[in-house]
Amino acid sequence: MRTTNIKCPNCARTNRIPVAAQGKPKCGNCGRPLPWIVDALDDDFAEVAEQADVPVLVDMWATWCGPCRMVSPVLDQLAHERAGDIKLVRVDVDRASRLSQRFDVRSIPTLMILRGGEVIARQPGAVPAPQLRAWLDGALVPEVRT
Repeated sequence: MRTTNIKCPNCARTNRIPVAAQGKPKCGNCGRPLPWIVDALDDDFAEVAEQADVPVLVDMWATWCGPCRMVSPVLDQLAHERAGDIKLVRVDVDRASRLSQRFDVRSIPTLMILRGGEVIARQPGAVPAPQLRAWLDGALVPEVRT
């Protein structure tokens, strides 16, 4: 099972967490929710992102993309702010061509929110932090059923 190391924002203890698991990761030291930030590619995206219990913020990016590098710290901050509520999954489009085609990625960065494996929101291109935060908040509002 592939794992990643995440530093707890509360107690600063480094935790090894699986990139794909049920539930939400918590710090083994203080018990607080951890930001869940992982990478995925064509072969493991279904397990890492589509089977997650929490909404998944997918960042379709590339190493050579300047706007992608500008958005990345904002996404990290959002993952920290919403630890336990979302999972941030980064997909390098140059290394995951099938996912790029599947999700019809025409510009990068392209951000998507998946819930239960289904895309519920999409944001192409880099936008300022307040707009990203508002987009995420709007997408995560539970549906009102009548």
